[in-house]
Amino acid sequence: MTGRVLIAGGGEAGLSIATTLRDLGYGGDVCIVTAEDTPPYQRPPLSKEFLHHDAELTSVQLRAPEFFLDRGIDLLLGRTVEAATLNDSGGLAVLDDGTEIAFDKLALATGSTPLTLPVPGMDLPGVVSLRTLADASRLRSELDRARRVVVVGGGFIGLEVAATARNRGLDVSVIQAGDRLMSRVVAEPVSSFIHEYHTTQGIRIVLETKVTGVNAQNGRVDSVELHSGESIPADLVVVGVGAEPVTGLAERLGLACERGIVVDAHARTSHPAVVAAGDCTVQPHPNGRNRLIAIESVNNATEQGRTAAYTLLGRSPGTRGVPWFWSNQGALKLQIAGLSDGYDDIIVRRDSTERLTVLYYRMGDLLAADSVNNPRDHMAVKRALADGNTIDPVCAANTAVPLKSLITHRTEIKHAQRVP
Repeated sequence: MTGRVLIAGGGEAGLSIATTLRDLGYGGDVCIVTAEDTPPYQRPPLSKEFLHHDAELTSVQLRAPEFFLDRGIDLLLGRTVEAATLNDSGGLAVLDDGTEIAFDKLALATGSTPLTLPVPGMDLPGVVSLRTLADASRLRSELDRARRVVVVGGGFIGLEVAATARNRGLDVSVIQAGDRLMSRVVAEPVSSFIHEYHTTQGIRIVLETKVTGVNAQNGRVDSVELHSGESIPADLVVVGVGAEPVTGLAERLGLACERGIVVDAHARTSHPAVVAAGDCTVQPHPNGRNRLIAIESVNNATEQGRTAAYTLLGRSPGTRGVPWFWSNQGALKLQIAGLSDGYDDIIVRRDSTERLTVLYYRMGDLLAADSVNNPRDHMAVKRALADGNTIDPVCAANTAVPLKSLITHRTEIKHAQRVP
């Protein structure tokens, strides 16, 4: 196959599409158009390692600059695809500077953008969000001069930044609108464990209240106002309240969108010449549930990007791996295997103040697990799910029994449950 594949977006998903095309022997042109001024880089370190004083730009690069030249991948930096015309055999894209690029296939990997708070003061110097390398560089500079940090949002990004700031010796407060930390992704026992850890590290956590405004002094952030009436002093405010998919181009192209670009299990959109991958998409639920789901992770971006490349070449990508996620928050290492939504039972494994695993079940079948500082449990669950197996819930709470020894076929558990 020859021609040109145009990739809109230069993150993990876009790079995965490009490299997989070359790995599969695609001989046509491959062009990545990215709004950022730097080649593809890793996003996870931006809220952790990169925020330290001595971090280097090269530490987050996904590929050396010569890689793209050697693999024949064109990188157009600081550009965006603003519009395109489509037909069954390709189309013509128009960039923000008016450049026109003809293509045979189009891949959308436009990612997501941080949500903002609709309150006064969000545009003040000293109020930052975190998504891009430029954001992280700015935040690192702000941390160098800050003494009191307020983090708005108790999810992955917020808690990772909070832990990093605290490790740098700063006074840190986390404001969470909900009644527990990370409530969107973990069960209450995990939330409590994480809460306890951060509190013992000296981070103040305020739950069930919202930010109503940010105040300034001498033209810079000075404090954060809460719905409770409290005012928290701050010379740096980090907003981490989630992100939304970037779907503007997909909508202008007339593609089906529903809280993200709708794709099937093969990364196909509603147009035959267009695929999509990464945080900009919603896809069929891997557990067979009759609904679409957004899976925001590096693992999904790279695997879905790989799938998209196979689809562009008319080849079957095979099966996808088990969804997995991670979050490093200081010395706390959270690993998640599988998707826990829809669970009706949990089993808690805790043998110390340092380790915790929570297993999620639905109708007796293992769905997922959250493991804190417990990589052996994480790998056991990941292996069980990959093989279509389960873990016996009867003995799973006993931490003296290795979790890997409890892996069994789902049919065996069902049969045991039926035996009186």
